[in-house]
Amino acid sequence: MDLVVPRPEGLYCPPGGFYIDPWRAVERAVITHGHSDHARNGCGHYLAAAPSAPILSQRLGTDISLGTLKYGEVVSHHGVTLSLHPAGHVLGSAQVRLEYRGEVWVVSGDYKLEHDGTCAPFEPIPCHVFITESTFGLPIYRWSPQAELLADINAWWLKNAGEGRTSVLFCYAFGKAQRILHGLEPAIGPILTHGAVESLNQIYRNAGVLLPSTQHVRHLTDTSQLGRSIVIAPPSAQGTPWLKRFGNYADGFASGWMLVRGARRRRGVDRGFVLSDHADWPGLQNAIAGTGAARVLVTHGQVHVMVRWLRERGLDADALATEYGEEESESGAGAADDGLPPVDSAGPK
Repeated sequence: MDLVVPRPEGLYCPPGGFYIDPWRAVERAVITHGHSDHARNGCGHYLAAAPSAPILSQRLGTDISLGTLKYGEVVSHHGVTLSLHPAGHVLGSAQVRLEYRGEVWVVSGDYKLEHDGTCAPFEPIPCHVFITESTFGLPIYRWSPQAELLADINAWWLKNAGEGRTSVLFCYAFGKAQRILHGLEPAIGPILTHGAVESLNQIYRNAGVLLPSTQHVRHLTDTSQLGRSIVIAPPSAQGTPWLKRFGNYADGFASGWMLVRGARRRRGVDRGFVLSDHADWPGLQNAIAGTGAARVLVTHGQVHVMVRWLRERGLDADALATEYGEEESESGAGAADDGLPPVDSAGPK
């Protein structure tokens, strides 16, 4: 019996009677992390890693039925042993380890291997079957070290500050924004945030993640420093009247897709920074090898390329259909409404 099978509601564990990151409302859901394509409304009961609790409560409501596990803590449900282990993707992200009658499966959720300082680092979990994402499952996707990317962002900000131009950097409100904030140099100037970002910053700080001092754009009173500021905002703010308040600004976008020239052109920003919270091609290979799994099921992204590559190396590999989104799908819950008063009659869009 397969421990995880696709159903119209999502990935289902037949002996356990629960779903993992279901895309429809179900009675029992195990959630790998709080991004909107993995944590959806309407389920009867949720189970997630303990650091995810405040994220899920903010995004799904404080009245949800939510149970949590510490990383590595083991529970048994209908004979299935279940535990959650760090995925290194965002705060609270987890891989789901399932064991039943001597067979071990691991559902990765989304993951990356480089430790970024804002969440528990990825841990390889030995298993017989590994279900992996493949968002960036092509050989062209190879990330530079995080330190280099953050140095580039700080250098761009410093240059703009020297010219008296506000730096507006678009990135996901949950995860990417805090990762960038963690590496910013506050000495360059004030750090301003969109409401969708600021609402998550305190959750990270409460979890012990070091972030520099930030100021919600709404509370900005001293506009004399605006030209030295950097503004961290979700993609949904791009091209909206909300940006008018910054006057002369330079804009950038941080995403793994910025490696592709066409994606940079379509975004229409001054700078693209190649920074992703997903594993790159070597990272996917290393993660799969680290599990020792003989069977690998591949979900969303470059599925067919990854399956073919795994089969060529003697693994039993196949595609597993899901409704999870690509990296660009996550702009942050509530990102379209940052709680600011409209800047003109049209208001934020």
